[in-house]
Amino acid sequence: ILINKMKFAVACALLTSSVSAFGSFGSKKAAVPKVVKPAFSVDTIPGALDPVGLFDPAGFAAKADEATLKRYREAELTHGRVAMLAVVGFFAGEAVEGTSFLWDASVTGPAIGHLAQVPNLFWALLVSAIGASEQRRAEIGWVEPKDVPFDKPGLLRDSYIPGNLGFDPLGLKP
Repeated sequence: ILINKMKFAVACALLTSSVSAFGSFGSKKAAVPKVVKPAFSVDTIPGALDPVGLFDPAGFAAKADEATLKRYREAELTHGRVAMLAVVGFFAGEAVEGTSFLWDASVTGPAIGHLAQVPNLFWALLVSAIGASEQRRAEIGWVEPKDVPFDKPGLLRDSYIPGNLGFDPLGLKP
């Protein structure tokens, strides 16, 4: 009998919560005009969420203008993505050690020693792939060097959102 009561309580809770999604609660308030802020400021940068806000313990963002803040975010995202790929590669190397179809399963031992066992052709292909992806990222995000003022090296395009390279096969981008 206790299990039936629990199932009933859970069913009622789920039903109530799904129905409440269609109700209008509270009164509508008049629209308040917003002050237009730069697309990238300490207050509006993606990732600055309430109640914490922007995590910047060293205070770099407070001293940066919009262009510098965009460059900081681009560097942060790029290095974060490289670090995530490195971790995945490390775990994958441990998981397939000695059983992989690659290189006739000749790469053995702990993953920390795998890099020295990989053939030279792999390194040539890897460096080429990294160079091609960096070239594409530069073409998408950065202003051409001939159009950049001397005192503003590494200028990002005004329309470019740091990290948005147009690659989102799973549709996860907000």
